[in-house]
Amino acid sequence: MKRVPLSFPALLCLLIGSSALAEEQVRINPTDPQPTCIMCPGSYIPSAELERYTEKAIAEKLIDQQVRDIDIGKARVGIGMVHRGKLDKPAPNSVAEHDQISEVYHVISGAATLVLGPDILNRERRPATMRTVREFNGPGNNGSEVRDGIAYEIKAGDVVVIPAGTGHWFTRIDDHIDYLMIRIDPDKVTPLKGEAQSLEYLSKPAPRGE
Repeated sequence: MKRVPLSFPALLCLLIGSSALAEEQVRINPTDPQPTCIMCPGSYIPSAELERYTEKAIAEKLIDQQVRDIDIGKARVGIGMVHRGKLDKPAPNSVAEHDQISEVYHVISGAATLVLGPDILNRERRPATMRTVREFNGPGNNGSEVRDGIAYEIKAGDVVVIPAGTGHWFTRIDDHIDYLMIRIDPDKVTPLKGEAQSLEYLSKPAPRGE
């Protein structure tokens, strides 16, 4: 039997048709709006794993650690654990702002004064090579102060929502503060991180430096 080679347009139509068929096969309730994350699995993080991050932060003098970075279709969600020690006065240029990633804090223990506001003085670009920029919270700036910022006394059980572009500035920490960090990344600027990567990270000393 003689084989007839497919022309490029015919091959392209075949591939597109196969892709469309595959997509149609996974459509859920075809007459309804479709999920923005088609057939995506859920994610579970046990408290024991989160506690290991806090223990590691204390033992290795770390502050911010990323536990997961999960694709949810139109965005990614990062889960981090943050441990900050006692702070009597703010460090120079310690206002933080992230251009594309919004953050939600759920305070687990401790208490602190946190100043929030969008008007940041003396903005200074964070180097793109910084590990926190590359892996945690994307591009942004530091600043010296938040003009007309609002100071909140935050404590265990409180929740804080920080939109992208809003300055956040710890000016005092009584003894320590530990909080769960949820990062909303609609532009997918940070890399994915799953359970296996998390457990590997916990199994050895954390990388040092920026």
